[in-house]
Amino acid sequence: MIGADAVSALCMVVLIALFLTGQVELWHAYTMMFVRSAMQAFQSPAAAASTAMLVPATFLPRAAGLNQTLQGLMTVAAAPLGALAIGIMPIGWALGIDVATALLGIVPLLLYRVPQPRRAPTDEGGGLWAEFREGVGLVWHQPGLRRLFGLMGGVVLIIAPSFTLVPLLVKQHFGGGAGQVALMEGLSGLGMIAGGLVLAAAAPRRQVPWVLAGFAASCLTLALTALAPRGLFGLAVGWWVLSGLTYVLGNGPLTALLQTTIPAHLQGRVLSLMNTVTGLAAPIGLALATPLGEVLGVRWLFVALGILGGGAALLGFLSPAIRQLDGAPAAPARREETAQPRA
Repeated sequence: MIGADAVSALCMVVLIALFLTGQVELWHAYTMMFVRSAMQAFQSPAAAASTAMLVPATFLPRAAGLNQTLQGLMTVAAAPLGALAIGIMPIGWALGIDVATALLGIVPLLLYRVPQPRRAPTDEGGGLWAEFREGVGLVWHQPGLRRLFGLMGGVVLIIAPSFTLVPLLVKQHFGGGAGQVALMEGLSGLGMIAGGLVLAAAAPRRQVPWVLAGFAASCLTLALTALAPRGLFGLAVGWWVLSGLTYVLGNGPLTALLQTTIPAHLQGRVLSLMNTVTGLAAPIGLALATPLGEVLGVRWLFVALGILGGGAALLGFLSPAIRQLDGAPAAPARREETAQPRA
């Protein structure tokens, strides 16, 4: 986490220098954003795995809900605060805020030690490739995890294009513009905040029903967003906010489920694998949906994707292996021993 945040901050320092010297070009920004996104692939799973080492297992669902609430707050606040910063100071100095926040994330990690699981030496050689195979092997050899990963990849593949096409839906069907799109996105963050608070208060003991029902409801409310009549944009916004709320009700328990199911020393790898599966599914889904949108139009493409995504999520209830994931720790793909974590 320290390394990822430090590299991200360094990228922003490079951009600041380029802006202040007047030498910045578009490819500079693209390159730095690429590197920062790659760092998130390390930082996010490490943070989620560390949460499981710091928080009692019974509190993990509440922790997931609180984390989703913070994500919603960032969704609501980031854009207006960023616009305010750019409006009152040169962009080079405004980008310095990102460096400061990175330091705020690094300093506590230097002061406090996160307990780390230790493994006994194994017969297999070490290295990244061996660790990658171990994480994949754990998922592949556990029917419930294998099917859950496939199900989540399928849902993302179906529904991901709808988030990219929101501006087109607003423009073509509702006759709106950038202001209406910003309103939908901002209020969606409020829905995420509400969903996180609901999740933190409910602290569900069985995660799988929340995961499947939450994602199904989120997809179906996306379809209802597009089904709102042209003159009832407020109704569409309401459905969109509800979609954000129900998404959190599914995504939070998914994180808690993996944190409680996966052995501590494998959590980072398995969470990274989930990010890889969903990350690959999104662009594939967009590529497949584009020609379909030419035939159906944006509105009916939204409806079709929402219904298909909701149906795919509900199929998980038909899988006994997925339903049995609740309270069933996954066995490592090969024999491991985990020592007591460091204080």
